[in-house]
Amino acid sequence: MQQTGVAIEQSQPHRSASAPSRFDVHRMFDRIALKYDILNRIFSFGQDLVWRKKLAEMLSQNNSEDVLDLATGTADVLLSAFKHNKSMRTGVGVDLSGEMLDVGRLKIAQANLSDKTVLVRADALAVPALDSSFDATTISFGIRNVLDVESALKEMYRILRPKGKSFVLEFALPTNPLWRRMFLIYLRNLIPIIGGFFSGNRSAYKYLNETVEAFPYGQEFAALMEKTGFKSVKVHKMTFGVAMIYEGIR
Repeated sequence: MQQTGVAIEQSQPHRSASAPSRFDVHRMFDRIALKYDILNRIFSFGQDLVWRKKLAEMLSQNNSEDVLDLATGTADVLLSAFKHNKSMRTGVGVDLSGEMLDVGRLKIAQANLSDKTVLVRADALAVPALDSSFDATTISFGIRNVLDVESALKEMYRILRPKGKSFVLEFALPTNPLWRRMFLIYLRNLIPIIGGFFSGNRSAYKYLNETVEAFPYGQEFAALMEKTGFKSVKVHKMTFGVAMIYEGIR
């Protein structure tokens, strides 16, 4: 494993009996790893790139040098962070899907960032990192997949250095009735069909709409961050409210 100057080790998946339905989610992502990036571009009409760029710019404004990205997948957040955050020194990505991480390592090598970036197979609920070891923690479209949301947020808080920030990028439901109705039709009907056709795994994209609709968003999620210790939590709506970036300070 490359040295980044940040202490981190491999760990085994954290098991929890409280939400067993989430435990094998990483296996689903293993099955769609090779099509994951291109389908993200298609389904979001390229907006996922805009959202990640905005997140990277927020990291830059925070002068974040050492960044830990949970549920890193194919490492798009870290790659965007290095591109748009000139303060970036090291990046560590954590995910349970080995296949997604393999795709991410290839992309990192192609970007000549292997000496600054490490991808580790580990659980967001038991991150193998020391307390107060990162300037910023991020998670994009992954917080709704963890077994215990509060525990994941507490881990993000634990890992942060004093005055460090955590950023959560996640889907939401628009508050405008028309946009909300259109988004739900797209989410429930078109995405599972198209995603299933191209990936061969329709259930993965049916899972997407089910988790998006059930997950707390807006001020409800901001309150959850505050409950786990974060201060000055802000909510940034993206693209008519179909996604939001939450930021909180340790």
